[in-house]
Amino acid sequence: MNILEAVLLGAVEGLTEFLPVSSTGHLTILEKLLGYSIDDPDITAFTAIIQVGAVFATLLYLRKDLVRILTAWVRGVFSPAGRASPDYRFGWAVILGSIPIGVIGLLFKDQIETTLRSLWFVGFALILWSGVMWFADRAATQVRHESDVTWKDTLIIGTVQALALIPGISRSGATMSAGLLRDLDRVTVTRLSFFLSIPALMAAGALQVVDEYDNISTGVGWPATITATLVSGIVGYFAVAWLLKFIARHTYTMFIVYRVILGTVVLVLVGTGTISAT
Repeated sequence: MNILEAVLLGAVEGLTEFLPVSSTGHLTILEKLLGYSIDDPDITAFTAIIQVGAVFATLLYLRKDLVRILTAWVRGVFSPAGRASPDYRFGWAVILGSIPIGVIGLLFKDQIETTLRSLWFVGFALILWSGVMWFADRAATQVRHESDVTWKDTLIIGTVQALALIPGISRSGATMSAGLLRDLDRVTVTRLSFFLSIPALMAAGALQVVDEYDNISTGVGWPATITATLVSGIVGYFAVAWLLKFIARHTYTMFIVYRVILGTVVLVLVGTGTISAT
């Protein structure tokens, strides 16, 4: 992979990781258009690894909140008095909510990296999950806020997050929809989606580095992978900042319309044989 392609893919990852439009779906489509075999081990590993850049963007943007929550969680672990803090409970909620995607990801790793990489799955997932997002966006009462988040909320949201292992559904789209259906407000579910992304994406990226180091070395190449990761972090930082401001005043309608259009275009291209599904 040349550096220009790496920059392009990194920018797309950073821009789409936290928007409810599926970063993996976008990377899969773009990788195919660039001529790559999207189910090759080095390409699937590259796709997971460069997400780590977006995670660091989250860590940087939410650093004050993360330090506050982590401090409260550590204090609560060692001090009964500290367990009354909402931040202590929120810390445990994020930990528990991160477990389902890890378990399911390991159990179905082979299918995720091969069968589900088909553009047929990407196209249909983009369209079908848009219906879920539309319903959640309109059914939500938004009467609950960040201080009301419980371990039960994040366990449910984390379980739904695991559906994002199917490219096209969108990890943020899944968590936001589940959070809205738990009657949490949009800003809370968006921030919660950011927090839940940290352990999930860091673990996925680290696993791919260990398992596919040689495939990356002889395939995509580490210079391109590192470049794309850095670019995704830079672009991701600004995407996080923009999304939090946007979602405080708007619904998800713009993203839903975009998903349906993109999914339809993908299915038409694959269905007419213009591009192959894998």
